[in-house]
Amino acid sequence: MTLLPLPALTDNYIWLLHDQQQAIVVDPAEAQPVLDALQTRHLTLRAILVTHHHTDHVGGVPELCSATGAAVYGPAGEAMPDPITRVSEGDHVELLGLRFEVLDVPGHTAGHIAWYCADGAALEPPSPLLFCGDTLFSGGCGRIFEGTPAQMLASLDKLGRLPDATRVCCAHEYTLSNLRFARAVEPDNEALREHNQRCEALRAQGQPTLPSTLAQERAINPFLRSRHPDVVQAVARTAAHALTGLGPAEVDTFAALRQWKNEFR
Repeated sequence: MTLLPLPALTDNYIWLLHDQQQAIVVDPAEAQPVLDALQTRHLTLRAILVTHHHTDHVGGVPELCSATGAAVYGPAGEAMPDPITRVSEGDHVELLGLRFEVLDVPGHTAGHIAWYCADGAALEPPSPLLFCGDTLFSGGCGRIFEGTPAQMLASLDKLGRLPDATRVCCAHEYTLSNLRFARAVEPDNEALREHNQRCEALRAQGQPTLPSTLAQERAINPFLRSRHPDVVQAVARTAAHALTGLGPAEVDTFAALRQWKNEFR
C-alpha cells in the first residue's frame, strides 16, 4: 500500500492511497493532479473521502466523479453536492482492505470530520493514518471559521489521544509558517528547533514536510501543547489582551493562542 501527497493549487495536498491497482483520494482540491496520477500509475479510483465543504477540498470532486465513477464519502453535517454518502462519528468505511473510522472534529467548520485508519500494517512503514483536513496541521491548527475555540480544543484533544505513530496527513503545506509562530511561542523548545531545521531542508529540496506524526506534533505543536506551562506563560505575556476570563481557563488560553496566530506576522 502506497501513500502519496499530490500537490494542488498553491499549497494543498491531495492524499492518494493505492494498492497498485485501486486508489482512494482525500480532499481533492482539483481533479487534474489526481487524473494524472491515476493515468501514470494505471490505477482505478474507487473512492473519494472528504473532510469538509471548503472549495479547496472539494473543488475536484464533480470532475473526478464524472471521469471515474468513484464513490464519495463526506461529512453528514455540511452541505455537500450529491451523490455522496454522508457520515459522522461512529461510522466507518472499508476500502482497499482498510477500515477508515470517522471522527467528528468541529472547529474549522461546523461539521468537519477526520478519517482515521488504525490498522496500517499494509503500509510502508506500518503505521496508523489520520486524514485531518484543516483541523490539525504540522505545527499548527486551522482557523476557527464556523465553530468555537472550545470545539476546536476538544477536537484537537481527540486527535491528540491517537497513537504516537499515527501519520498526520493534513491538507496544506503550511509547516514552515506554522513553525515560525511555534518558535515565537516556545523559543527554548529543542524538539521544535530540530524539527524546523529538518523541514527547512526538505522544502529547500522541493520535498513535502508531510506527513508528520502525532508524537512529533505533541512535542512541537503549540495548539496541542496549549496547557503546557511554557505555552500558557507565553500566551499570558504576549496575548493577554485576548484573554477574556469569561470561560474555562484552558479554553481562554487556547482562544488567545489562536488569535495570536491570526495576527502573527
